[in-house]
Amino acid sequence: MILVALAMIAIIAMAALSIDVITLYLAKLEAQRAADTAAVAAAKVIALSGLTGDPSNQSGNWALICGPDDGTKGLAARVAKATAAQNAVGGIAATSVTVTYAAGNGSSIGPGVPDCSTLAASSGTPTAFGVNPIVNVQLTRTALPNFFSRIWGKAGTNINASASAEAFNPSNSGNVGNQTTGGPLTPVQPRCVKPWIVPNQDPLNPQPQGGIYCNQNGGPGPCQPITNLSNGSIMNPGVSTGGTGATGIIGETFWLIADCRHNFSYCNLRTIAGIGVQPQANYSNNGGFIQQPPNLMYVPGQVTTPVIAVPSCSSGDDYEKAIEGCDQPTNYSCGVPPPGNNNIADLTRNPATPTSDGVQCLIHQGNQSDLSEPTGQDYFNAFKFPTSYPFQIYAGSSNPLVTSGLPSGTPITTSASIVSLPIYDNSPPLTINSNTTTNVTFVGFLQVFINAADNNGNVNVTVLNVAGCGNGSPPVGNPVTGNSPLPVRLITPP
Repeated sequence: MILVALAMIAIIAMAALSIDVITLYLAKLEAQRAADTAAVAAAKVIALSGLTGDPSNQSGNWALICGPDDGTKGLAARVAKATAAQNAVGGIAATSVTVTYAAGNGSSIGPGVPDCSTLAASSGTPTAFGVNPIVNVQLTRTALPNFFSRIWGKAGTNINASASAEAFNPSNSGNVGNQTTGGPLTPVQPRCVKPWIVPNQDPLNPQPQGGIYCNQNGGPGPCQPITNLSNGSIMNPGVSTGGTGATGIIGETFWLIADCRHNFSYCNLRTIAGIGVQPQANYSNNGGFIQQPPNLMYVPGQVTTPVIAVPSCSSGDDYEKAIEGCDQPTNYSCGVPPPGNNNIADLTRNPATPTSDGVQCLIHQGNQSDLSEPTGQDYFNAFKFPTSYPFQIYAGSSNPLVTSGLPSGTPITTSASIVSLPIYDNSPPLTINSNTTTNVTFVGFLQVFINAADNNGNVNVTVLNVAGCGNGSPPVGNPVTGNSPLPVRLITPP
């Protein structure tokens, strides 16, 4: 009995120690999970804000997204802290969460700084941070509950966890963000891209003169490219409000219009003076079904594989379902089309009605005849023309979250109205012809917010971000993939 009693003391002590050790291990895992999700959430805010479309902070708006959290600045830090608070560590939220920022320049990401504005280049040259923003989250949970180890006089235990996430942007990644300047371009391969292929032309650069837009007679000249073909950099970097594009492409509002005549079953190109026109910016036929400039023509992309994640309102062929749901198997790749690729413009179909029906289902728009206000879809304030930065999205009355109980008009960070579409190299001698398919080279991706669609296949959008591929050399290694042209990913510090 004496030996059993002595053994019981040792057995109970080991059991007690095991309980406390397991508690600490679980707390460590919970802390790491909280840090991981917080870092990814902050990087997602950066990716959706258009910050990488202003790589040298010429607008002076960086601090609003990734500055110190003072209640008006530092949106990314506030989101990171709110996300961490939703992931309990030892039953309660972390005691402290510190968010810092660093540049993905191929060296150690270092401790970072609390205000990313200090990472902007005073010379105006894009910094590594502006191309590949990195968020570091340091999380601490103090006074973890312990049970039996208190007999040794230890009242509590601290747990620390850290995580780093990157919003990878390929724009100019060959010259900025690599260990060596002029390194290989890092391509992206977004998924769930909508099948609207647009030319590399910016309908609001240069700015209109006397109400006449670029590419039009009497206007300011030819429209400039969206991305630089040699390195993928953005030609008109910066952030604009009111949809004007006066101080940069982020925030531009214009119409996407199909380069297809309505009275054909296939895409018969629109004409000027009886001659078919290639996709371009600011087309006008002074009537018909065309939304007036600023606009950007698109042609339908080829959808060759089954579409997934379609909502209950989905209908029509695969092209329409790719708008309503996710054209996941069709990967739209940067660079020169490889054999058997899916970078194909498909003019054997007319996209007008399927586009209108698909967008109406996707964004829950109730009335395609009313283009002056939201009719169920998510929206900016003000509708179509956000007047302040960062752009805030509000839940429309038909948003599934609203129909499930969320109040209409609640600010949200994710929306079905946020989509990506490919930009192709429309430089001569490439010619796209009616009623056929054409291989094209994608040189970038637009991430836009769909404001509304009309009854004729025209879609009003506001630019949220731009990712340029570059066309200077073949891709090296595997592309970075994600559901956005700016993939967000956890990274491991070197």
